[in-house]
Amino acid sequence: MTCSASQTPDWFFRDQLQQAPSPAVCDWLFDEGSLTRRLTALSDDGFSVTPLREGWFELRGDECAALDAPPGSLGWVREVYLRGNGEPWVFARSVAAQRALNGSGLDLQQLGSRSLGELLFSDQAFTRGVLQVCRYPNAWMPASDEHKQLWARRSCFRREGLAVLVAEVFLPAFWRIADPAA
Repeated sequence: MTCSASQTPDWFFRDQLQQAPSPAVCDWLFDEGSLTRRLTALSDDGFSVTPLREGWFELRGDECAALDAPPGSLGWVREVYLRGNGEPWVFARSVAAQRALNGSGLDLQQLGSRSLGELLFSDQAFTRGVLQVCRYPNAWMPASDEHKQLWARRSCFRREGLAVLVAEVFLPAFWRIADPAA
């Protein structure tokens, strides 16, 4: 999924938003707790993770900047659906620069269908950076999800020299359950 520079979104901190979404949408976008735990509760324990793609790929420019990695860096990329009761609710893309991941003790290749978020929140050594939001480019979505202008959030989890950038895109099926008025 490549994207031209003109399609790169502007990521905003909460206080930078010109026009904020509804309070219910903001509640999900800016919640600093574990999204996995919230989705598990919302789905009455019907939460699951479906891996879509993972491997070593060149990171996007916005990802390199967020990770303090040189442009064009190679990194581990993991794309998954976070599902509620079998339905894709969130598309998540997590990345870490190869140079930081090597020797960090974190093996993202072994996650399979386990939640990366749960791993990050259970390791007290990780600190979460400030959440940013954007309208996620359609070109960055899986081909099966051709929705436009979906709300997304991202934050960087750091532990010593390692940074893991996690972006989460809220799909229409999620909002039908979480906020039917949205």
